[in-house]
Amino acid sequence: MSNPKLEVLEKQIGDGAPKATIIILHGLGASCEDFVPFTGELDLGPVGAVRYLFPNAPTRPVTINGGYVMRAWYDILGADLQKREDEAGLRASQAMVSALIDAEVARGMPSNRIVLGGFSQGCALTLQTGLRHRDRLAGLLCMSGYLPLAAPTETERSDGNRLTPIFMAHGAYDDVIPIARARTSSESLKSMGYDVEWHDYPMPHSVSPDEIRDVNRWLLKVLG
Repeated sequence: MSNPKLEVLEKQIGDGAPKATIIILHGLGASCEDFVPFTGELDLGPVGAVRYLFPNAPTRPVTINGGYVMRAWYDILGADLQKREDEAGLRASQAMVSALIDAEVARGMPSNRIVLGGFSQGCALTLQTGLRHRDRLAGLLCMSGYLPLAAPTETERSDGNRLTPIFMAHGAYDDVIPIARARTSSESLKSMGYDVEWHDYPMPHSVSPDEIRDVNRWLLKVLG
């Protein structure tokens, strides 16, 4: 059975044909509109016009929230994010995001000019998808999340994205996804040979001005 097509909010910053695309995946219970203001805090003028894509996660019952139906890239089965993972949900959303990347390439954007990024659940799905996507991406922007399905990652990862740079940032006071889980994910990725730029900030499960400045610099580097 084919996966449903994602609903996507699109925004372009700059005039003319876009020179790069940045896809941002929102967190649990949020929506495609959550990170639209983020674009106004970036200055990617040297890159040229940039197209931003904000897909909406499907709605589904979320176990840890009592089965309440909300936008979620995958189910959260319990507080221990590593012990019990919704593998089927992760893989289904991975297929949808990969299809979105392919559609963007079909529009004329080379895959190596596409940055895939996300926050929290969106960060986890960024790693789930980006490490396995067959064609080289410009970079993976990972905010306040972790590496899901860590055990099979090394055997499933794509040769096309073994050299793709990864930005990982996390809050020292994050009480949703403990920073220790994110650090472990970062170290695991480094052990596999990935170029991981790690940052932590004195913040909870959120995004800070310092983080945005670091993201801006990193984006200029990978899209330069």
